[in-house]
Amino acid sequence: MTGFQGVDCEQVGSKRVLFVMAVEAEYGPHLRARFTPLMTGIGPVEAALVTGMALHDLALRQALPDLVVSLGSAGSRLCPLGEIYQIASVSWRDMDASRLGFTKGVTPLIDHPVDVPLATPLALPLARLSTGANVVGGDDYAAIDADMVDMETFAVARACDRFGVPLMGLRGVSDGPGELDHIDSWTALLGLLDERLAKAVDGLEATL
Repeated sequence: MTGFQGVDCEQVGSKRVLFVMAVEAEYGPHLRARFTPLMTGIGPVEAALVTGMALHDLALRQALPDLVVSLGSAGSRLCPLGEIYQIASVSWRDMDASRLGFTKGVTPLIDHPVDVPLATPLALPLARLSTGANVVGGDDYAAIDADMVDMETFAVARACDRFGVPLMGLRGVSDGPGELDHIDSWTALLGLLDERLAKAVDGLEATL
């Protein structure tokens, strides 16, 4: 469903799970057969706003999830195209208050590390993720200290932290090698990632 109104968790094993995605383009038939996600829209502002409002709504109903799962696509020049990774930690590449003496990536006057650790319950390869408001391509990767890039996970992590809910991340590599110069460069592998992310989600029931 889009937005937070009436959002409900999925029952996975013995746990209540809220699945969070950015856009319909990443939500293909394999994932549709398994769950209905909270759709946030693209970017950290939309992701933080919608996730925070949804968790607030669930808290009022005394129905907070036991786990939030943020999933979708990501860019990488280190991880192979089409592969699925569990996110070990996420950072925020846009935040830079280093001129004021704060560590780059740390929000001033808020206690969080540069790399925020996430829950990693599945037996999948791990990757460090960087969230930001820009679409990364070409030489931009050289300046980012992470294995993968996306535009939402750190924002979802901050919202989850406010409500004391653990977060795990699943990302499939949609782009990275070569130049990202058209939307087709991002969407070409989304069908494959839909299938592979769905298989990863299937592993949650036994784990939880």
